[in-house]
Amino acid sequence: METTAYLFAHFKGAQKTADDEQIYFAVSRDGYEWRNLNGGKPVLRSVLGEGGVRDPHIMRSHDGKKFFLIATDLYIYGKWGETKEGWYRCQREGSSSLMVWESEDLIHWSEQRMVQVMPDDAGCVWAPECIYNDKTGDYIVYWSSRSGFDNHEKQRIFISHTKDFITFSEPGIYIDREFSVIDTSIIKAGGKYYRFTKNHDEASIYLEVSDDAEGEFTEIESFSMKGVTGYEGPTAYKMNGEDKWCVLMDAFATDGGYRPFLTDDLSSGVLTPQSGFKTPDMFRHGTVVPITEDEYQNLVTHFKVE
Repeated sequence: METTAYLFAHFKGAQKTADDEQIYFAVSRDGYEWRNLNGGKPVLRSVLGEGGVRDPHIMRSHDGKKFFLIATDLYIYGKWGETKEGWYRCQREGSSSLMVWESEDLIHWSEQRMVQVMPDDAGCVWAPECIYNDKTGDYIVYWSSRSGFDNHEKQRIFISHTKDFITFSEPGIYIDREFSVIDTSIIKAGGKYYRFTKNHDEASIYLEVSDDAEGEFTEIESFSMKGVTGYEGPTAYKMNGEDKWCVLMDAFATDGGYRPFLTDDLSSGVLTPQSGFKTPDMFRHGTVVPITEDEYQNLVTHFKVE
């Protein structure tokens, strides 16, 4: 399958209106300069759970026949409040479910599904993502949660298996550190799995690698962003027609939006900052998926482009 453009699914900062915490689409020809679809209005709105939705992750199915979009059930603006106390409460009293949509063409989407993936005593289910695991022949879905078994002491990354994004296995612990971890994002390249995760206590990203999506991961100590604070929501995508990868990180501490880094060797851990990354407004915690020319043209025709 030849891909010639990119689709960015995201929400908006900084939660100043009811619409900011919904799903937006943008497209790009080069992966750097982005244009809004649908007049800069939400493409998908949450009508379940808390009524707001954040951290969308979009992926093409393993057989290439459809797309899955999963997201966090969280409504800071309308329920918890953009305050220190609001963020404290939503991590301990928030939704234990994730939101799911699916589509065969990126235009027409299924009805929203709300899937409880954590026990009732879990305080939150944040930033769910997924990747196909060749060894198990299904998708692993992972997210961060605070759980009641340790009185919500810290964030851990939990994992579940699914074949259809309807039925999910019981959750298990995927990443457990002495510090809180959130915002895990995985990309497969050269037969290896590269896993970006936020050290939530330090507010920095670290990078690991493994031959197995559920095997033992080794930290890449040479990662050039290790210990650099103020970033979250990492996401990575392969550049069309090139053996290069773009890694985006959300500079949340400065409200700077996403900042791009480029590498031709993920195993080196060396990321080079890039200029020329432009978005029409502030994109927050989302994902990029390469798309075909037909998919790009259909999106632009149906939703229009700014």
